[in-house]
Amino acid sequence: MLMETVNGHSKASSLRREIQFARSEGKTIGFVPTMGALHEGHLNLIKKAYTENDVVVVSIFVNPTQFNNQQDLALYPRMLDRDIETLRTLNFQLILFAPEVHEIYPDDDFFEPIDLKGLDRVLEGTYRPGHFQGVVHVVRNLFQIVEPDVAYFGRKDLQQLAVIRLMTSAIDFNISIVGCDTLREQSGLAMSSRNLRLDEQQKADALIIYKTLISIVEWSKKLTPQEVKNRALEMFAEGNLKLEYLELVDDLTFRPLDDTWSTHSSCCIAAYCGEVRLIDNMSCR
Repeated sequence: MLMETVNGHSKASSLRREIQFARSEGKTIGFVPTMGALHEGHLNLIKKAYTENDVVVVSIFVNPTQFNNQQDLALYPRMLDRDIETLRTLNFQLILFAPEVHEIYPDDDFFEPIDLKGLDRVLEGTYRPGHFQGVVHVVRNLFQIVEPDVAYFGRKDLQQLAVIRLMTSAIDFNISIVGCDTLREQSGLAMSSRNLRLDEQQKADALIIYKTLISIVEWSKKLTPQEVKNRALEMFAEGNLKLEYLELVDDLTFRPLDDTWSTHSSCCIAAYCGEVRLIDNMSCR
């Protein structure tokens, strides 16, 4: 059931009433927060939430506090009407929450940054200062509004998933965090709302990310992390993307790997395809 909206946006108070009614009937709440421009990756999260909960809440909110690049914020795809039609194709009941900024950040909102245990000082944190505190802030506020039992996030944003798990524990939310595997185009390109900004040639160029990740997984069976990284950097340089980082890390701590693999090893890549910043990752273990 798509909620009654006001100018295409829902009120937090209306959402709370809807959820309180569901709670009064003993129903469980699954939550999928998104920034819209929905694709099959998002729908996969929503379908999983539907199979595991009585009620599914989907939010669409382009969060300004997690963009350190204002041009990136301005260019981020916004297509609420199309997103609503996409949700209707699921053919099951859900609640859509598409708030305006003041609903998420009211005048009396207070946020004190939390200790992210170094997660905000590596990889994405290095290149997007303030990004993860913005993520923590918006997800905290959304959790306080929705009060879900379970929340679903894609593993494409692997470092963000780790930050949200840490935040959920630090603030003592009684919410289970479920990470769902990255969905890919038939070509191997990771599904992303940002892909809408790529032309066909750029989509072809962006496949160097996937090809490098696949090679890294294969090389990791015989080589050390440092040896794999050296090969991967050489391979990536043959493509047309501008590399921001390529790192082999323990995907629990995000500490870089050097001589030995951990039981939670992943490769994380961020690169620019034209003006579009793309990220991806793949487990090596």
